[in-house]
Amino acid sequence: MSQQFPSSAPDSATPATPAPEAAAVPAPYPGPSGADFLQAQAPAPARPANVGLGIAAAVGAALVTAAVYGAIIGLSGYQVGFAAVGVGAAVGFAAGKLGGGNPLLPVLSAVLSLAAVFGGQIFGLAMIGADELGVGTLDVLDLGASLLVDAWKETSGPMTYLFLALGGYTAFQSARKAA
Repeated sequence: MSQQFPSSAPDSATPATPAPEAAAVPAPYPGPSGADFLQAQAPAPARPANVGLGIAAAVGAALVTAAVYGAIIGLSGYQVGFAAVGVGAAVGFAAGKLGGGNPLLPVLSAVLSLAAVFGGQIFGLAMIGADELGVGTLDVLDLGASLLVDAWKETSGPMTYLFLALGGYTAFQSARKAA
């Protein structure tokens, strides 16, 4: 078996021309290499936490959701568990999203959510009482908070306290996850 190898130096009499199949092969695609995917992506710039804005947003959400929750109770005559969870979710989300990851915000959100659910229950009782007495809701609210709180104590049961707890827990978790 013999194999012929081309001479190392081209013959000066014949010009060097590239082989026809070498010209037909395209150059490899200069796309991203595997090393490009191994490099860590730069994180997005963090938004500075504004605790004051988070607190203000949580207070605003608590006031609005308390009114909505009270209206639901007043119009339906029933406490709705999903509405209490919605109160907590709205308060916690507002605090966490606008206030950042400050550890005070989940605790404050839970407290504000408890107050909002309680306030909604009181407002709902005032609406129900106003409907039964044939007067306006503001007239019942003018009778005083102690009368409404006494009525709340008489009508509250295990579900009332469960809804308070659900609202507070949901607010705490929502504020932590939204940050």
